[in-house]
Amino acid sequence: MIDPIILEDIEIICREFDKEEFHGKLFLVTGGAGFIGSFLVDVLLNLEAKVDCIDNFSTGKLENLSHLVRQHGFKLFNEDVCSFKGNAKYDYILHMASHVSPEEYQRCPIATLQSNSLGSFAMLELARKSDATILFASTSEIYGDPEVLPTPESYAGCVDPVGARSCYREGKRFAESLFTAYNKEYDLNAKIARIFNTYGPRMRSDGCYARVVPRFTTQALAEAPLTIYGDGKQTRSFCYITDTVNGLMLLATDDEAGLEVVNIGNPVEITILELAQKIIELTKSKSKLTFCPMPEDDPKKRCPNTSKMEKLMGWKPKISLEQGLKRTVKWFARSQCKLS
Repeated sequence: MIDPIILEDIEIICREFDKEEFHGKLFLVTGGAGFIGSFLVDVLLNLEAKVDCIDNFSTGKLENLSHLVRQHGFKLFNEDVCSFKGNAKYDYILHMASHVSPEEYQRCPIATLQSNSLGSFAMLELARKSDATILFASTSEIYGDPEVLPTPESYAGCVDPVGARSCYREGKRFAESLFTAYNKEYDLNAKIARIFNTYGPRMRSDGCYARVVPRFTTQALAEAPLTIYGDGKQTRSFCYITDTVNGLMLLATDDEAGLEVVNIGNPVEITILELAQKIIELTKSKSKLTFCPMPEDDPKKRCPNTSKMEKLMGWKPKISLEQGLKRTVKWFARSQCKLS
């Protein structure tokens, strides 16, 4: 699915890169029908790279890629990343495949662990055989409920290995260890991006897939109560999709960097209650707030230290929360109009 807002976001990202550096390069993107993955696919094709995309559509949506099905240089494999056997020689592999929504991955804990363990092993072997640079989409969740804020990459984490979120956190932590081992043993050019909350167009808002920004946005547009867990004083840091994708691509294509582990996110912290109120204002909604019990193992604070990424790549977020939410609200409003 493509529309003017997404097209503009793609153009914003593409302006940061030189097409000559991407022309003819072959990328493999796992989870390419997902939220971040589909933006990566679109941007890479616009930069004249060739893209193979793997997705089993357990969480990704075909409509995110439907406009690309017949595009030159694009191949879609409806397969599980854990069992994918590629014969091509890739220049870059971007391993994005995983369940990501807390409610969703708690319903599918084994599949979540498999995509991050067996899937990571399969992609690392493919990268080793291709002599490719490989990037892993890790997560701020590996820090658990951090005791250090803003949280730097050097923080080891405060994680319960058998907690409610352990399938996601420990799957990602295992994968990071596996990527590090491949770098040490095979000198593989491996990158690890610890992604903090990212939002924007194409986020799912349905059922267990809904995360806080699309959930609040669709509730506000429908004049329904906004559901807040706990007292709403827990904090998050929200990074707009263009900034996240820009950071991922800078990291992935820096062939001189070697093994790097970096945070990618927006260091501006906001409470969930403040976020709800901001979305109500932007949508001019009459929605009220309703409070629900706090989910088990839900972190109280979340804020990245992004100074390492800024020093290495000259990267920092450019889109303010106000700007990003306006674009996101506009996209969801248009999507709802199309469905009605």
